[in-house]
Amino acid sequence: MFHVVLIEPEIPWNTGNIGRTCLGAGAELHLVGRLGFHLDNQQVRRAGLDYWEKVKIHRHDTWEKFLESLPPDAAFFFFSTKGKKSLWDASFPKGAYLIFGKETAGFPKKFYEVYKDKLYRIPQQEDAIRSLNLSTAVGIVLFEALRQVHPKGGK
Repeated sequence: MFHVVLIEPEIPWNTGNIGRTCLGAGAELHLVGRLGFHLDNQQVRRAGLDYWEKVKIHRHDTWEKFLESLPPDAAFFFFSTKGKKSLWDASFPKGAYLIFGKETAGFPKKFYEVYKDKLYRIPQQEDAIRSLNLSTAVGIVLFEALRQVHPKGGK
């Protein structure tokens, strides 16, 4: 099982769609920090459809509280357009934490220094776009991680 971590997500339908993707992939969703919406928001539920109630969601008020909830050997992978390493170079162990920043600003500034060795980017056509939609990015990364641990396409 993988863990998708969203730091201060701002757009409710992205989070709803990500929750639905997590459920389909057997992943857990962690929401960290201040949200740009309420979890009972109609747009979150609309994007998550009737699956939203089945999504395993963990709510953490701060990054520090999130860290306190983890096992000591938790594997972190941060994803940002500022990452120097490619997603294709990542080797995901089962149970890894796939971490994404907020839609408009990415991660808090200190993350780029503290976690620089764990920062990856999703390859994309150079100069074509600034970034992918958060929900799309999570889907790409999560299913690449699943592909790695289930290379023959198993469930």
